[in-house]
Amino acid sequence: MTPSFGDRLSSTFDSAGRLCVGIDPHSYLLGQWGLSDDARGVRDFGLRVVEAAWGRAGIVKPQVAFFERHGSAGYTALEDVLSAARDAGLVVIADVKRGDVGTSVEAYGEAWLTPGSPLEADAMTISAFQGVGSIAAPHALALAGGKGLFVLAATSNPEAASLQTAILSAGPSAGRSVAASIVADVHDWNSTETASGPSTLGSTGVVIGATIGLADYGIETSSLAVTPILAPGFGHQGAIVSDATRLFGAASAGVIVSASRSILAAGPSGVAAAIDAQAAEIAGAFA
Repeated sequence: MTPSFGDRLSSTFDSAGRLCVGIDPHSYLLGQWGLSDDARGVRDFGLRVVEAAWGRAGIVKPQVAFFERHGSAGYTALEDVLSAARDAGLVVIADVKRGDVGTSVEAYGEAWLTPGSPLEADAMTISAFQGVGSIAAPHALALAGGKGLFVLAATSNPEAASLQTAILSAGPSAGRSVAASIVADVHDWNSTETASGPSTLGSTGVVIGATIGLADYGIETSSLAVTPILAPGFGHQGAIVSDATRLFGAASAGVIVSASRSILAAGPSGVAAAIDAQAAEIAGAFA
């Protein structure tokens, strides 16, 4: 029987820690790494990060946009990076932030979550601002294949705050913020999933920036009890790892600490040491 994504994530926390290394081949980083700003450069960059992460971290997160800007050749490069990361036993979160309705969003799920797909990942980031019900098809696909989703809820970019803290005036989540309603709907999915098995974490996570305050978004930690949390914002964006358990409180057990530029800026000769240092800091913060 295929283990659930939540089970795999829990096992990864125990064996390899909570660090998620972003694979973000920005133009300026490619230059700093001595690589060309083309499909070959992003492929080499991604493969070097995978090699450095292997044995030091358990999770990687390729930012698809930086590969997509190089067209079909960029996607071929991404396929190689995804395959290498999964072959290394890393949990791979494709940071694609797709969102739509009906057969369109189902097709996105098929692209990133279908076993054997050229773009196969272990999980994908996804937008549900058309309503969490709009992503029911990729959710079902994820559960069937032992895959996961990370739903945007309270993101770390400051311009999102006014939308995500807006209060709903109608429907079953009336009185909640947009972010809190997304978290609550995901919690319902995860509670159903974990109630029928031994998992302590569901397979559907949420993206909550480490730079925001849960209370400011109306999010209660009880609604995150069985939900993985992908938490960007550490390092370059200003969040401090030692504050993580204070920021997420009782929900800390499900937190994935995502760091990209603060690690990648160490360059090809220093990225492995930067991963080691970040992983050690996270282990101390969550001890």
